[in-house]
Amino acid sequence: MKVLDLRCTLGHGFEGWFASNEAFETQLAGGLVECPVCGDTAVVKLLSAPRLNLGNPKAPQEAAAASVAGAQVPAEQRAASPEARWMRAVREVLAKTEDVGDRFADEARKMHYGEAEERGIRGQATPEQTEALLDEGIPVMALPLPAALKETLQ
Repeated sequence: MKVLDLRCTLGHGFEGWFASNEAFETQLAGGLVECPVCGDTAVVKLLSAPRLNLGNPKAPQEAAAASVAGAQVPAEQRAASPEARWMRAVREVLAKTEDVGDRFADEARKMHYGEAEERGIRGQATPEQTEALLDEGIPVMALPLPAALKETLQ
């Protein structure tokens, strides 16, 4: 198994696992390798050094805990790349909201005017619909989703 460091044209870094270098090249040529953040298929392989285990493992020293406004930030979050943190946040939004599809603008208005129970929703809206919602004082935010997240979450 080959673990490759990859990067898209927008600069998002990520790992890809392939059976061999030939498997990577075949998938790349077929447009099957895409950035998990933005969906870009113009991906390049970065130089990386092989991992060598040369000796006894040493216990990791506890790093000083980072503090954000008095709250402790777990070590795994401090070490995670911005892309990994963004993907984790997007997955959480997807897990905690209802997909209302192209009915988004109508559902947002119903909730805003008390015609429907308030809940977390997501869906599609045109730029014109989004602008109209904002003009009415209904807070909305665009959340671009990579193609990989539109399928079954793993």
